[in-house]
Amino acid sequence: MAPAPRPVTRYGDGTAVRQPRAGRARGRALPGKLLGGLLLGAFAAGGAVPARAESAAPAGGSGGEVRALWVVRTALGSAGQVRAMVEQAAASGFNTLLVQVRGRGDALYASAHEPRAESLPADPAYDPLQVTIEAARGRGLAVHAWVNTHLVWGPAAPPRSPQHLVNAHPEWLAVPRSLGRELYGLDPRAPGYVARLLEYAAANTATVEGLFTSPSHPAVQERVRQVWVDLARNYDLDGIHFDYVRFPSPQFDYSRGALQRFAVWVKPRLPAARYVRLAAAAEQDPYALVEALPEYWDVFRRDSISALVRSVYRAVKALRPELVVSAAVLPDRRRAREQRFQAWTAWLADGILDVAVPMAYTTDPKQFRDWIAGAHAAAGSGARLWAGVGAYKNPVAGTLLQVDHARREGAGGVVVFAYAAAASTAPEPGAPPPLQQIGQAAFAVQE
Repeated sequence: MAPAPRPVTRYGDGTAVRQPRAGRARGRALPGKLLGGLLLGAFAAGGAVPARAESAAPAGGSGGEVRALWVVRTALGSAGQVRAMVEQAAASGFNTLLVQVRGRGDALYASAHEPRAESLPADPAYDPLQVTIEAARGRGLAVHAWVNTHLVWGPAAPPRSPQHLVNAHPEWLAVPRSLGRELYGLDPRAPGYVARLLEYAAANTATVEGLFTSPSHPAVQERVRQVWVDLARNYDLDGIHFDYVRFPSPQFDYSRGALQRFAVWVKPRLPAARYVRLAAAAEQDPYALVEALPEYWDVFRRDSISALVRSVYRAVKALRPELVVSAAVLPDRRRAREQRFQAWTAWLADGILDVAVPMAYTTDPKQFRDWIAGAHAAAGSGARLWAGVGAYKNPVAGTLLQVDHARREGAGGVVVFAYAAAASTAPEPGAPPPLQQIGQAAFAVQE
């Protein structure tokens, strides 16, 4: 049985956002005196703080601002770590946690479908997600399960568990263009197939983070749907969050399965005679169709990602309509659509995504403002936009400046990346950690 829902705030555009439990502090504009002191470094670096309006209400209505932290799985190694994380987040004025529960095709929760994460202690009684929810409930924080979608392993030795999809279903993996012809005729279970993909990932860390699944594979889409339904059904969550719901680069997916699925997909879209000619050419060169039809190839890849989002959204809403479905997305909308096949503005327009979270990770104040302003225009409502702030890239002053810009641009909240970086010891001796400094300045948390 699904957990009983908590109160929902419904915005004018139909967006429904469950509010955190009682006890959270209200969001407010950055206090001028404290902000001024912390932003001296920003002025020195050439940044500028725009003039503040006298009444800067939080986006989404009084008390409705989302102040969230992305919590990477490395912070979930023990119940003690989890409780300390929740305590620090709450004490610093955050009201929402996005907790990574599927990091690399594995589970940091009690999963019916995927193996337990290798980083966790062997004791199956320890459920990081459940401990997080219980601790957060006591401190009035909302909890969203953060799910890495297509990134399923890092550029390292294969996973140990035979149940991990990399071992159990290597045919589900995406293939880069440079290896597609080589691997086309090779059985994915043959020795060397996964090894070649791992070698490629290790040699191309600037463009690919590890092994990805093939977005067009029906079994991949079904597995992701199962993960989301499992989480929605069994945990008292406030939302579930997509990450890596995209292609790693335009150089993917040239797996045999994807090329064959494209041939089936494109056939009714072409004149019969042209298709016959191209299909004959593909018997000699598996890339014949995609090279002859690059526009169709891009549409096929984009539609594969969107089909997954649509399927997951509908499945989750049928089960728990109050859950917030959000997604971490590339802030450059054109690059997201054309280079990663992530048409997130269309997902918002089509009503298959509640909230977009642009990962606006930059040290450039103008670039940040432009990204968030563009995202707000695309979202059509601040309630459907949470600004992703890269605290790992910026000093505290830069992070605060971006929080301020996000509010000015009408974002309904901010999500700071990430807890581990923000909670680390401040570089200045005796200074509080960045997380606490952010809370004191941005969220008016008292010392």
